[in-house]
Amino acid sequence: MSFVGRISWLFQRRKKFPHDDIHRAGELAEMRLAKLSRAAGKDNGWKIYESVRIPDPDGGRREIDMVIIGGNSILVVEQKHWAGSFRINKEHHFIQKRKNGSEHSHDGVADRIARKARLLMELHKNRLSLSDDEMPDLRVIVAMTHQKLEWPKIPRNLAAEMVNEKGFLDILKTVSPGEINNQLVETMNGFNTWDEVHMNGGLMNKGDVITLGLGQQLEDIFQKREAAVTGNTNHKRGILSVFDKQPSSAVIKIGTKNAELRIGFGASLHMHVVGESKPRDIPWACIDKIVLSKPAEEWNR
Repeated sequence: MSFVGRISWLFQRRKKFPHDDIHRAGELAEMRLAKLSRAAGKDNGWKIYESVRIPDPDGGRREIDMVIIGGNSILVVEQKHWAGSFRINKEHHFIQKRKNGSEHSHDGVADRIARKARLLMELHKNRLSLSDDEMPDLRVIVAMTHQKLEWPKIPRNLAAEMVNEKGFLDILKTVSPGEINNQLVETMNGFNTWDEVHMNGGLMNKGDVITLGLGQQLEDIFQKREAAVTGNTNHKRGILSVFDKQPSSAVIKIGTKNAELRIGFGASLHMHVVGESKPRDIPWACIDKIVLSKPAEEWNR
């Protein structure tokens, strides 16, 4: 490799990708609520699933913030961590008024999560050929978790229950759903979640990793996997590392298989990041770690 190439590689390893503060605040709020929910629902046997992705008959996949099961009951939860205030108009659009005085319309927050809940229930019903009488009890919930949010009057015919954080956690603490339905557990275990690619500097890209880009042998294992994938990198970022022929390495775990390998110059994984129109390459020189979901079951693709 030329010296210019080594300099370019060093700049890649040293480049930092800071957190997106707005999205990071939402992610931290979701993580906090999931942690509190596990603690609140533990004694009553509630089981928590985060970032559940389901296929949409209209195309693509949709994410549910949290699905909670217990006994033969399902809670489908959308979380909003808004500050300021909001109102709900006649079309059931949620109009958020931010602290800076601006307004933002979130069309059909309750309607969208209710539709996702129906799709989830339909998948469970079709997987097991259940009758309507055999279906689980369903509650669709919008949890508004910011402590300083000002609430309006809630329409009675809204498609979802509206609760604050305390009200939501009280459901898990006070409702004992009974012995869990194992068929329901099997259905929930058939879903997947987003892949996460953590960048140097703290940014986390969420989406679908299409290829690892670390050699054909590992790629073959990756494409046939039935388990989650984790990986950690080790990058030398000091100035003198420009003279190191192999400054980057990784440990990749796919199920029970572990691979320790050196990362070559130009190696990139291919990923479709949430919110972007098409997949792109992400240089391994910029990646700190990966946490990739197990694939969804065949009936859920």
